[in-house]
Amino acid sequence: MLTQEDENFLQYWSNQRQRKKQFLSKTSIGLPLGVFIVLATMVSILAGWYQRADMILHEYSSLIIIIIIAGLAIVTFITIFSAQHKWDQNELHYNELLKKKQQDIDVQQSGKN
Repeated sequence: MLTQEDENFLQYWSNQRQRKKQFLSKTSIGLPLGVFIVLATMVSILAGWYQRADMILHEYSSLIIIIIIAGLAIVTFITIFSAQHKWDQNELHYNELLKKKQQDIDVQQSGKN
């Protein structure tokens, strides 16, 4: 037997999965995490606690551009990956609830016969 929460999710996700995936709604899932990871890494690098990294940054100033590009790539990857993962998790949960609902219907019908 499905709970009210499960029924609500089935109704919500049946509407959501019909809509096309919107870019802005997908980015809101993983964007904060990706930005946080990159900012924490940048602060760690620029803080100067690791002297060797500090010397390398001063010696090769073009390395900053590479670090920024890598940071953007990390943010993009985390955003896309987490959005896709969340979508897949919801789709899996939806399919499991549909099977459970169908099994409940089958059991009720076999009990009537």
